[in-house]
Order: sequence, then C-alpha cells, then structure tokens
Amino acid sequence: MFDYKLPRSLRRILRLQKSLRRDVLSSTPAEIEAFNRREFAGTRAFSRLFFPPSKNVDSSTFILPVENGAIAALLFEKKSKNRIAGLTPLIVLIHGGGWMLGNMDKYSSVASEICDQSGASVLLVDYRLSPRHKFPTAVEDCYEALLWAYNGARYWKIDPQKIYLLGDCAGGNLAASVSFLVRNRRQMSLAGQILLCPITDARLRTESVETYKDSPFLTSDELRFFVQNYQREPKDILDPLFSPALAKDLSRLPQTLILAAEIDPLLDDSRIFASELEEADSPVNLKILKGSYHGFILYPSSPGCLEALGAITQFVSGHELESVELISNKDREKRRRLEIQKVKKMRA
Repeated sequence: MFDYKLPRSLRRILRLQKSLRRDVLSSTPAEIEAFNRREFAGTRAFSRLFFPPSKNVDSSTFILPVENGAIAALLFEKKSKNRIAGLTPLIVLIHGGGWMLGNMDKYSSVASEICDQSGASVLLVDYRLSPRHKFPTAVEDCYEALLWAYNGARYWKIDPQKIYLLGDCAGGNLAASVSFLVRNRRQMSLAGQILLCPITDARLRTESVETYKDSPFLTSDELRFFVQNYQREPKDILDPLFSPALAKDLSRLPQTLILAAEIDPLLDDSRIFASELEEADSPVNLKILKGSYHGFILYPSSPGCLEALGAITQFVSGHELESVELISNKDREKRRRLEIQKVKKMRA
C-alpha cells in the first residue's frame, strides 16, 4: 500500500472537503442530483478551500440549445479597464467530477482565477450529468457549447483562431473526445487543448490505478463507480469518445498540454495518452507536477496548483508548446524582472 504522507495544506483541504461533500459511493442518483444543486459559495468552508472571487473579472450566464434540451454556460471576461485592446483568447472549460458531479460554484472560482491570471476569457460549460444522462450526451453537449462559442466569438471580442479546450479528470476526458469531433466534423479548428489529470482509458487497467487505488483525493473504486454510471452498456468504454487512448487515429489533433498529478490513479492515463499522441505526430507536452494529487487545479494551497496556472497562462498566451514551464505566474514575473535588472547592470 502506498504511504500517503500529506503536507499540512492537503490535510486541511481534506478536512474542509468533508463538510462540502458526502461519500459518493453510498449516494443514490437522487442524492447526487441534490448535491449538484447545492449552493456552496459564501460558506466558510468554501471560502477557505477555493479561490476567492476575482475583482478583475465579470461573468455572464447563457442558455445554450443542445439536442433534446438546453444547458447553461458561464462566460468570464476581464473587466474593460483590465482588458488588453484587440481580440482575446477563449478557454472553454469542461469541469471534472466523474461525469456525474460538478457544482458550478466550485468551478466558477477556478474559472474566474484562470481568466484573471491568463487574460483569456473563459466559458464554463454546465453539461448534462450522469446517471440521468449517459454517454455520449456530455461529449455532444460540450461540442455544441464549443461550436456555439466559436460562432459567436467576435461578439465577445474573442479571436476565433485562439480557442482552447481545458478539462480536468472527466473534463479532460471530454476535452480530448471533443477534439476528435472537431477534427472529424471540420466545422471549426482549435488552437490547443489542456488536459489536467484526464481519464483516457476507462478500462482502468494501468499500474497507477492499482498503486494509488486508495489515494485520498480520488480512489480507484470511485473511478469505477463513475465509469459504471456514465456508460450505457459495458462495451461503451471501448469507444474512443469514452476512452480517447483507444482511438486508432490520433493524428491531426490540436497541440496538447497535459498536466498530470504525480500521486494519482490516473497518472498512467496521462503518460500513455501523451506517448500515443507523440507516436501519431500530434504535438504534445506532458508535465508531471511533483508531490501533487488529483484535483490540484481547484485548490490554491494544493501543491502544483499555481504552477499549473502558470503553465496554462503561458500556453494560451502563445508560448511554444515545448517551452511551457511549470512555474507560477508570480515567480515567472519575478524572474523576468530580475533578468531585466541584470541586463541593465551589464549595460551600465
């Protein structure tokens, strides 16, 4: 059994998490739906756990038509006085939660922070969840949201050539699957995709699934529960839109930045998918955040969170994929200032 020696910051996160969620494995579908409808913003635990609201960001709510229904989406934009003139990039954020969890309060906090730090606008998609809505409903919802954003890009002063997908866990799975649809349907193009701890092989047979099966932030039993609730029938997991790593053709995909947690049942999903993309000549850069656990992007005090935000900012700001570093925006700015001072001293 792996020995999880958690730093104080992670022990604190786990304690606070318990006040916001119950054991998913013992929850009924009705209880899960009730959990997803709960409002967490403003509670003491929420304010101590997640990013505080950014004062530099405005948000708007939209209702998007999808097949047999409608979904909500939240658009986060830099306030006018903080925006750079001209068109800005757009990040379409697909939240995690095993295709069945995903309170928008929680992800609004990180969406706002990504918008503030990167300068890109962020569209947070409230896709329909399992077990009520089975595979491939979530994939199609996210694709329709992406296409809707692309068609209305200039209305929000978005550069249609700089649209990125970003997803964590099941959201990373959906982002990878949507990128297949973008390639195959040819209705638009993507500037890139960012996958955080993605599920890429729903068969769950990798070594890391066993090694970190009792991880405090995501267990292998929870993963299997999520897969069982998302699938219509067992053979669904062999579909590339369910398990992207099983796709026969991984060529001609957008440049992909994969940020993986070191201590995570899904670590090998990132490694294997990155290797397969490379073999197919699809540009990819895999970064493993040392000492980090699944879900790191949500919690500012979690190891790897600020470095991941820095990598995301670099990528959507136009840095070459291979040059993206794991460094926080604050530290990168500090390094830039030191380099400027060094040049000034040399010229003096």
